Amino acid sequence: MSVIEKNYKNKAIYPPFIYPLSSMKVALIGYGKMGRAIEQIIEKQTTHQVVLKIDSRNAHLISPQYLQQADVAIEFTRPESAIYNIQQCFAANIPVVCGTTGWTNDLEMLKQQCIEQNRAFLWASNFSVGVHIFGEITRLLAKLMANQQEYDLLVKEIHHLEKLDAPSGTAISLAKLIMQADAQKTSWINQPSSKANEISIVSERLDEVKGTHIITYTSDVDTIAITHTAHSREGFAKGAIMAAEWIIGKKGVFELKDLFG
Repeated sequence: MSVIEKNYKNKAIYPPFIYPLSSMKVALIGYGKMGRAIEQIIEKQTTHQVVLKIDSRNAHLISPQYLQQADVAIEFTRPESAIYNIQQCFAANIPVVCGTTGWTNDLEMLKQQCIEQNRAFLWASNFSVGVHIFGEITRLLAKLMANQQEYDLLVKEIHHLEKLDAPSGTAISLAKLIMQADAQKTSWINQPSSKANEISIVSERLDEVKGTHIITYTSDVDTIAITHTAHSREGFAKGAIMAAEWIIGKKGVFELKDLFG
């Protein structure tokens, strides 16, 4: 298969502004539902190759000796193991894309390690293109509503029963976007709140829900609401693959907004 044919095949999953240049060897750290979804897309829609699949049964493979087989690592595991996994990617000197949430109290420490070691690291609470667009709409809406004191703000997130962290990383990211746009909002809390400076996040766990996020502004006279609902894990998986392709050859700490310009 020629380079042109490879690139044409890969375009199936990429938006028009991101085209992969070549195939890449991927280490999947975490082989749960997200890891399998990523592998399925790589096998069916790209010319990339999964060279390493790591889960709790073969966790000893998370070491430079094995990780160096890959051009890039994609990490979707659990909060208690994410930091170690990323640090091992740093030790192996391979770029790492991480979608694990629930551990980000240590994110700044890990970013500093990445910079000091001249490595490449991209973390996002959600890799969906749709969620990225939803975040930009959330930011704009928050700016427009900043002086509308008669409205109460609520962020609601609904996920499957197996999701360990609450609120979701995406809900926290949305709350931070709101705080950037509205100076009167200075913190978030994972329960209903009547304080003007707090963003109330309500979390629900239901069976077979891939992920729903709702931003609601309510007054006595009307309600303004925007919603993002994920129908499958495919959008998250495609975004993670795009991020992995994009980060190869780079050094530094990145966010999803860097990928989308």
